[in-house]
Parts: sequence; C-alpha cells; structure tokens
Amino acid sequence: MTLTAPETERHLRLTIVVHGRPAPQGSKKYAGHRLNAASGRRSAVLVEQSKRVKPWRALVTRAAMDTMLDTQLTEPLDGPLEADIVFTVRKPASSPKRRRTWPVTRHSGDLDKLLRSTFDGITDAEAIADDSRIIAVTAIKAFPGEHPEALDQPGAIIRLYTLPGDDR
Repeated sequence: MTLTAPETERHLRLTIVVHGRPAPQGSKKYAGHRLNAASGRRSAVLVEQSKRVKPWRALVTRAAMDTMLDTQLTEPLDGPLEADIVFTVRKPASSPKRRRTWPVTRHSGDLDKLLRSTFDGITDAEAIADDSRIIAVTAIKAFPGEHPEALDQPGAIIRLYTLPGDDR
C-alpha cells in the first residue's frame, strides 16, 4: 500500500542521487558474549551480517551531504516528511536479456531493509532531523533500464518532500 499526500500539498526539498550497490540493513548474527567493563555484566554481541551495509550508508551520507551543499540547505528537514525512492539493483547475469524481469530474489535485498540502511545514511548526513519524521514512503526496486526512473547502474534516487502542518 502506498500512502502519499496529494501532489499539491507536498513540497520537494531534496533529490539525492546515490551511485553504488544498495545494501540491506537489519539482519544480525550472534558473535559471542562480551563483558561490560562498567557494569560487569555479560551481554551478547550482535554484528551486521552484510558487509555491504557500511559502504552503502557511507555513499548515501556523502551524496546527501553533497546535495545539501548544492541546494544550500543548512538545517535538517524536520516535521512530517515523505520519501520517494527508486533503488536500482544489479541484474544477475543469468536473467533474460530481452524481456522485463523483476528483482525478487535475495540478491536484490529486502525492500524494508534497503529503506532502513538508506534512511540511516540520510540521518547520518543530517539531511533530516530523524528518520521517524518520514511518515509516508513510496519505494521501488528495479533493474537498470527496466523502470523509467531507474539509474543506468546500481544506486538510488531519493526524493524528500515536506508536508504541511506541524511546523518545526
């Protein structure tokens, strides 16, 4: 389900283009226990399963910071926000070349986890006050050239809109 504000009510504030392979965030694996020096308690150590998350978040952060400089945005966007994102993911070599296919395999990543890593990168750039401000999202995964807004290589186009009300 897609919930969006009427076109006349939302205002496009940032368009961020990120080049690089989108990576999902969220799946953790157990890596043993550690002793907390301050409390003396033992706690489980959980680490991110995907080694691609950090580089992807860094690419998103850098692209968001560059876009903020280009648009002279000096304060993080705050209040209710809407995000439209088109993720362009790598097409497997084994996919058909002459017909449209869909990125529905593990290789392309879970859409919710792609959003999580991307929103964290935008927040790290201080382009938005917090990702909790995003109240509506439209997100698509596509292969290069198989969607009107897909990039010609892996990456993402991220559009952030402010919505009326709750002026912060």
